[in-house]
Amino acid sequence: MSEDWLVRPYMMTRGRTRPTGEDFDLIAIVAATGVPSPSAGLTPEYLRVLAACRNPVSVAEVASATGLSVGVVRVLLGDLRERQLVTVRHAAEDVDVLRDVLQGLRSL
Repeated sequence: MSEDWLVRPYMMTRGRTRPTGEDFDLIAIVAATGVPSPSAGLTPEYLRVLAACRNPVSVAEVASATGLSVGVVRVLLGDLRERQLVTVRHAAEDVDVLRDVLQGLRSL
């Protein structure tokens, strides 16, 4: 059983509530750019986020896959983006994603 619940969110983000740089939309698509070196000094939470981003996924899917709150995921993704370990594609730039969202909403 995982003991991650013992680590408070503000400890994972060092008290930050917003990512460095531009914020992440819930439907922004993120993807890992590679495997970090062991000397990168990433905490288990960063590694979980990177693992969730092996294939392009939305920020909401990363939060769901890791069990972390969206706020924490956004901050961690901001740090990973700064280290050039993830790329971000905003959904507004991707017409296909917007069509999929619209189709999903229509099916509700």
